[in-house]
Amino acid sequence: MNLKIVVLAKQVPDTRNVGKDAMTAEGTVNRAALPAIFNPEDLNALEQALRLKEQNPGSTVGILTMGPPRAGEIIRQGLYRGADTGWLLTDRLFAGADTLATSYALATAIKKIGDVDIVIGGRQAIDGDTAQVGPQVAQKLGLNQVTYAEEILSVDKLKAESNNSSTITIKRVIDGGVETVEAPLPVVITVNGSAAPCRPQNAKLVMKYKRATCPMERPAEGTAYDYLYEERPELTLNQWSVADVDGDANQCGLAGSPTKVKAIKNIVFQAKESKTLTASDADIEGMIKELLE
Repeated sequence: MNLKIVVLAKQVPDTRNVGKDAMTAEGTVNRAALPAIFNPEDLNALEQALRLKEQNPGSTVGILTMGPPRAGEIIRQGLYRGADTGWLLTDRLFAGADTLATSYALATAIKKIGDVDIVIGGRQAIDGDTAQVGPQVAQKLGLNQVTYAEEILSVDKLKAESNNSSTITIKRVIDGGVETVEAPLPVVITVNGSAAPCRPQNAKLVMKYKRATCPMERPAEGTAYDYLYEERPELTLNQWSVADVDGDANQCGLAGSPTKVKAIKNIVFQAKESKTLTASDADIEGMIKELLE
């Protein structure tokens, strides 16, 4: 069966390189000061989507991401691995979004894409570690959701006299083991980092899509390769603003974000700061007092 799959992916700052310039004065992440990478668990989700595409000929996979124009790199990396298209939500009004505003923006974009069978993303992003966006998107779209997915086993079309529907079978991780669940389509799925790793980039696809850009990234007219975008429409990535997705500006970005981050710190423990504690009441009480201080 033909499936329309949207992968929620995020370009995140590499948290291994958090320094003193990692925060802005407004309490948001200073992304310009940090190296940007494809969120690891979103890569696990992309692999599950690509496997579904292979198992169901005629299916399509699209990458949906939100960020500044440079976040178009996430869509390119998806295309290099086998995705078919992508959408970049970029607008100053999206900036500074917390999970509530982010899920609102993604949900409005998914509504604009339309007729989506499966929305799939990583369990959480390494810059926030909240694991909230996927479930919030499901709630805003009124869809069923399956969290902590380890593997998508199959999609089956049910045939009944009055109902032609489909179900998806998923193996998910729970405390103490795994369980296999079924859910009707359309559905939102979040995938664990313990799921299968994403396949490497395909050299032929890299050559095909290496100059794919959103309009804001496009080289100036008259510069090298500017002619390609007229000859090859697939190199122009979809770029949407708040207005393009019929969004409410008051629910986007900082304006729609009730969560505010006061500060973040990079703490590195040195070996000389370690100590050995016994199980005595005195040692445990001393540790608690030290932690509280």
